[in-house]
Amino acid sequence: MSLITPEFGLLFWQTLIFLILFLLLAKFAWKPILGSLKEREDSIESALRMADQAKIEMQQLKAGNEKLLADARLERDRMMQEATVAANQHRETEKARATSEANYIVQQAREAIQTEKNAALAEVKNTAAQLSLDIAERILRRELADPTAQTQLVDSYLKEVKLN
Repeated sequence: MSLITPEFGLLFWQTLIFLILFLLLAKFAWKPILGSLKEREDSIESALRMADQAKIEMQQLKAGNEKLLADARLERDRMMQEATVAANQHRETEKARATSEANYIVQQAREAIQTEKNAALAEVKNTAAQLSLDIAERILRRELADPTAQTQLVDSYLKEVKLN
């Protein structure tokens, strides 16, 4: 039974050793342990503050990035609009230039056609005049082959001519 119920001497020495150990721990170990716990608590609190601050900075960066992205999109849209306007102006300018050139070419073609037409008409007139002269010459040769016909022709011309 001695194992179940301790004796007074054993309790006394155990209590004395416990108190000595408690005092030693209080003097030498308690403060460093509490100090390290306090230091750890402070570092955790500091880490939490830094994490909150980093979270706030990340939110600010994210907002700044979104603003930059929105500005870039606006700039892109503005540049696209300017490019579209410039392309339309260029297209209209080229269209007007092409129309002007086409009108010039058509005018030149009309003038060339008119020149060719006038040349063809002059050639037809010359050919008709030459044919008329050839026909008249042949008729006159036939008519003037006879001396009496010649005399009659000269008399008729003289009657038609008026003298001043």
